[in-house]
Amino acid sequence: MPEFIKHPLIKADSVEQRLYQLDLAGKALDTSTLVVLPTGLGKTIISLLVMASRLEKYGGKVMVLSPTKPLVEQHASFFRNVFNLPEEEVLTFTGSISPDKRAEMWKQGKVIVSTPQVIENDILTKRISLEDVTHITFDESHRAVGNYAYTYIAEKYFETAKNPLCLGITASPGSSDEKIAEVCQSLHIESVAVKTESDKDVIPYIHKKEIEWKRITLPDGMKEIKDLLNKVLEDRYKKLTELGYPIYNQRYVSKKDLLGLQAKLQGELRGGIPEPSVYSAISILAEIMKVNHAVEITETQGIESLRMYMERLDNEAYSKSGSKASKRLAEDLYIRQVVRRLKDCDIEHPKLEYVKKIVLGELDGKPHSRVIVFANYRDTAEMITNELAEVEGIRPIRFVGQASKYKDKGLTQKQQVEIIEQFKAGDYNVLVATSVAEEGLDIPSTDLVLFYEPIPSEIRSIQRKGRTGRKHEGRVVVLVTKDTRDEAYYWSSLSRERKMQSNMKELQASMPAVKNNSITEEFVSETSGEEQKKLFEYGNDSDKISIVVDQREIRSSVARNLDRNGADIIVKTLEVGDYILSDRIAVERKETQDFVSSLIEQKLFEQISNLSRAYEKPVLIIEGESLFNCRGMSPNAIHGAISSIAIDFGVSIFYTRDAEDTASLLMQIAKREQVDEKREINMHGRKAAPMLPQQQEYIVSSISDIGPKAARNLLLHFGSVENVMKASYEELLEVDNIGPKTAAKIREIVGSEYKN
Repeated sequence: MPEFIKHPLIKADSVEQRLYQLDLAGKALDTSTLVVLPTGLGKTIISLLVMASRLEKYGGKVMVLSPTKPLVEQHASFFRNVFNLPEEEVLTFTGSISPDKRAEMWKQGKVIVSTPQVIENDILTKRISLEDVTHITFDESHRAVGNYAYTYIAEKYFETAKNPLCLGITASPGSSDEKIAEVCQSLHIESVAVKTESDKDVIPYIHKKEIEWKRITLPDGMKEIKDLLNKVLEDRYKKLTELGYPIYNQRYVSKKDLLGLQAKLQGELRGGIPEPSVYSAISILAEIMKVNHAVEITETQGIESLRMYMERLDNEAYSKSGSKASKRLAEDLYIRQVVRRLKDCDIEHPKLEYVKKIVLGELDGKPHSRVIVFANYRDTAEMITNELAEVEGIRPIRFVGQASKYKDKGLTQKQQVEIIEQFKAGDYNVLVATSVAEEGLDIPSTDLVLFYEPIPSEIRSIQRKGRTGRKHEGRVVVLVTKDTRDEAYYWSSLSRERKMQSNMKELQASMPAVKNNSITEEFVSETSGEEQKKLFEYGNDSDKISIVVDQREIRSSVARNLDRNGADIIVKTLEVGDYILSDRIAVERKETQDFVSSLIEQKLFEQISNLSRAYEKPVLIIEGESLFNCRGMSPNAIHGAISSIAIDFGVSIFYTRDAEDTASLLMQIAKREQVDEKREINMHGRKAAPMLPQQQEYIVSSISDIGPKAARNLLLHFGSVENVMKASYEELLEVDNIGPKTAAKIREIVGSEYKN
């Protein structure tokens, strides 16, 4: 009979006592700790033990953060079942709960389980304070890098909490020293505790996990298609070389190499007036990246996946926003040959037959088994699902992320949860999944995990394998196509996994020694350290800067960088602009991708027009380093738009590298306005009254699709606003740059009956 944990805050006979969990929890109670433990060995139990101890000793609140809503719901359900607390004190925070309600709930909660984005927003908007939070668990803590919300929350936690202590838990922190160090630094981790499947105290709880590698030969017909694609690559590599940008070792060029060259070219665009060859090189590189991806699909995925990809390329080439790169590829002789071969090709990647054979073999022997087939691409997942559906006894379902694209609709989070429940119930016995099933969802342990292809990421590989062997013996099968990228990815993943295990052991040994707390039944043996020193000092309180931030901008990392810089953030829903810095300056921020998208969708000039009407000194910030490489937009079109914004609308334009750079610029402008100029913030602006011609242009340009230039043309032609409004459709067509669509729109707005 197993022994159970005994603690006043944990329900009797609800949690089995395991020595390795007690050992890890003891270390995590002494100092902020990163716990690395294989999937399925109870990382959540370790969090429970630490939270119970902190609540009993210090009171206050404890918090668990998880990346997704389904995982939050799963954790909250577990904690409600095991914590000896009133159910209303164990709370779930997600974006579906209104901010005001969360603020009320926060006051009564003892255990808060939440997605990090919600907590980040509530900290920024000052709805909650972390002052009385005595512990935070960061689930899937390998995510605590870059601008992920974990980083900001940990920073604010150690800045404001009276008794801070955090626990990071993960099965796979990464193989590089830099990645692990960044996670530790982000979460203020001082100790690392590692358990592996080979540790003596873990072995009794490990179920055997058999791993097989199936090596497959690419058929001749697919090799011929690959050769045609390689000829396209050879031609484009030659053109790049002629432009002065040679790619060496072309046979083994990686996506990382291509992205490095892309970054270099974009850097040259920003460094003054670039040579025309830079634009040509960027366009050719875009072709190379598309064809390189097609080669990878041919080698590792299958004919049907390649067919779908080529169809999307063709659709892109002939769409309104199609790039020159996609148009040139669509007209390439070898690409046309590939498309023709695909129409007549009746062979398929042998991996598909292996999948059917392996899955059927598993289900024939054990009809109640559950199987997950992992595929890197949605097209492949759809192809596998369709093939498996034709086999009697196999009930597959495709499981993908939320994003939708051409002929490929994603699944909502609600649909994902429903599919998992049906998979658990046995309505489906095979889940064909992309990376969305690797972490963050409550997917039950399976009997077989099948990799359609290896993946180079050690983190993702470990998470996939962790979907089997949890409650009983499991099996992992990885399909590898010989002499292709599959083999490179296989060796890369294997090497990185080994390196990660080695690094973790070394890091654990090199960290300052922590007292190995022996946890008694009452959890009273932990020692409290000195109060954590604040690590971040901000600004000068006498010159406090206030910045109004639009509610939608909270999702960007600009707001958290403003907070780091000492700004007093006021979150409002703004009608105009994204940031208000004074009574005369409002700012519209556009990331490069968003700038080009809003230009294509014809939203940009309306936003800029509204901004320039409301504020005396409107500002546009274009953030990012790939403005001239977004969606195939012509550089001339982008320069034309920027010129119009600056000259026609009188908007000041600034360029920033990233969110941190944007926040720094906003702080400088706001300081100049509020401290040096003694100006106050006004959400509605205070623009000086325009002169009569400007007012007349304003009235005419308020009509949809009429810009400043068109408004001036109309007024010059007809002489007054009244005459413009009276003009017939035919008369409007006589004006320069007024076409049938615009003339019809004017007549519709002016002549239609008003209906409230």
